[in-house]
Amino acid sequence: MYALLLPGVRVYAFAMLESLKSAQRTLDEFCTDSQSSARISGLAGLLAACFRAGGKVLICGNGGSLADAVHFAEELTGRFRDDRPALPAIAIAEPGHITCTANDYGFERIFSRAVEALGREGDVLIALSTSGNSANIVLAVEAARSRKMATVALLGRGGGRLKGVCDLEIIAPGSTADRIQEIHMLVLHILVELVEIELGYARQ
Repeated sequence: MYALLLPGVRVYAFAMLESLKSAQRTLDEFCTDSQSSARISGLAGLLAACFRAGGKVLICGNGGSLADAVHFAEELTGRFRDDRPALPAIAIAEPGHITCTANDYGFERIFSRAVEALGREGDVLIALSTSGNSANIVLAVEAARSRKMATVALLGRGGGRLKGVCDLEIIAPGSTADRIQEIHMLVLHILVELVEIELGYARQ
């Protein structure tokens, strides 16, 4: 019986190895971009300054990017590695809001309506989009800018419509959404770590 499984195992092993190599190539490309570290550091400084001033972070994305947004927010409001004060971050992910807004105003307004309700001058919006072209993300950025919020975009595929629009942007390499989102999630984890260091919460 086990012998019958061996060809499939070899196929899976090859696919797994190719996927790992693809992820490594994408990460290597990101790391060799001289602007990557500077942009991440700049974003960490922006977030720390926002928290010091009593502001909050809103973050949004579609699909897997929404899952990443929720993950990022809970690591700020909850904990990352060690105990420290909760930091104010809201992922625009509440089902009642999303379905109500989509039903009454259209799916393209689900994030911008939340920004209009919750965003204030001095807050930060982080927009996640692997294409940079999602209408609901573009409108969220426009709503944030109209409220004098700082805007940040984590993008892919060259940046799309949002390239050059936000105050800070990080454009991940990669030709597929999964590889781009893996870079985005790594950046978000690093941001939490750097913000904790900047605010003096990280253990020495």
